[in-house]
Amino acid sequence: MKKPGKSLPDTNAIIRYLIRDEEPLYLKAKEFFDKVKNGSARAVIIESVLAECIYVLTKIYKVPRNKAAEGLIDILHYKGITNSDQKELINALTLFSERNVDIVDCILCMKASSAEACLFSFDNDLNKVSASLQSRGREIR
Repeated sequence: MKKPGKSLPDTNAIIRYLIRDEEPLYLKAKEFFDKVKNGSARAVIIESVLAECIYVLTKIYKVPRNKAAEGLIDILHYKGITNSDQKELINALTLFSERNVDIVDCILCMKASSAEACLFSFDNDLNKVSASLQSRGREIR
């Protein structure tokens, strides 16, 4: 039997699901994400969509950083999420919720840490965050 294909939800679909501001769109998004949650559908959430979701949630909808990260982390834990970088993205969102670091920088730090690579940046604060991750191990939690 052929496996079902993967979907790549866009920012708008994720935002409608999390914010529930447009009921018809929320219901369509909920139907999709319910399937992803129980594993009957598979999805990949790409980094750029994740970063854009953080931007829209925190800047447009004024959702607190920790709540925005929490909602996205919940989705990344759904059974049907098949990201190969799932753990890195969850750790990046956790870092984002705990420190005053941009989401793209959080993703960069986690990618460098998991690859045991050195971060190259002119941002001294970012270098300190990256160094602290390297010294503590690769995971936030």
